[in-house]
Amino acid sequence: MSHISFSELKSWKICPFYHKLTYIDKINGFLGNEYTAFGSAIHRSCEKLLMEGDDGNSYGFFLNNFKKNIESLLKKEVEVSQKTLDQMTSQGEKLLPLILPGVERYFGNFTVVSTEERLLVPIDEPGVEDCNFKGFVDLVIKTPDGKYHIIDWKSCSWGWDKMRRSEPMTTYQLVLYKYFFAKKHNIDPKKIETHFALLKRTAKKDNVEFFRVTSGSRKTQNSLNLLTKAIYNISNKRFIKNRLACDKCEFKNTKHCPR
Repeated sequence: MSHISFSELKSWKICPFYHKLTYIDKINGFLGNEYTAFGSAIHRSCEKLLMEGDDGNSYGFFLNNFKKNIESLLKKEVEVSQKTLDQMTSQGEKLLPLILPGVERYFGNFTVVSTEERLLVPIDEPGVEDCNFKGFVDLVIKTPDGKYHIIDWKSCSWGWDKMRRSEPMTTYQLVLYKYFFAKKHNIDPKKIETHFALLKRTAKKDNVEFFRVTSGSRKTQNSLNLLTKAIYNISNKRFIKNRLACDKCEFKNTKHCPR
């Protein structure tokens, strides 16, 4: 393996055979929907806001990207709901003016270090050879106390419950981003904090919510152990089906994954 991303790791954790179908056999599974189209458009809008500030055209920028994403889905013959699209259009208009004030309220003074920063960093764990961790960090800012803050935007409906916020595979994304960002820039991990930013489409308040994800040595090592385990099994072509995940799999009872 030349590289592995967090999304690939997450796919493998759900089901190694699903990972084989999508990442090795290159069979299209999930093609996206209105929610992924909205998420992609609002992510790009966040990037523009943080890099350029609010120039008064943020909503137009969002609409243009949202439209392109929907057109791409339609070309793939994915059915979309016009009612949902109309709702998302107005939800995006409501969210956009809240993003910059939300960042400023949570962090105070800050400078933008990077947006969509690419990670391609060697994995120096025992048993791993010539494999990089690949990823894109949504936003990195620096506060006057000298700390770096890694932020990952997550669009959602009303928010995340306590279980979702603490679920290991959810938090491992930021734990790994922090670990490999620190390696890339030779920064003391103690000077880096990680946060999810929830962009809530339907919430009646706190539509832009930040919360911190902690990453002590044990959690960091656990995430690296999982990463190493995945690389070992993928490299050795061990693609065992996780039948507990079948009910939510788009390949269930198809020619690609017969019973």
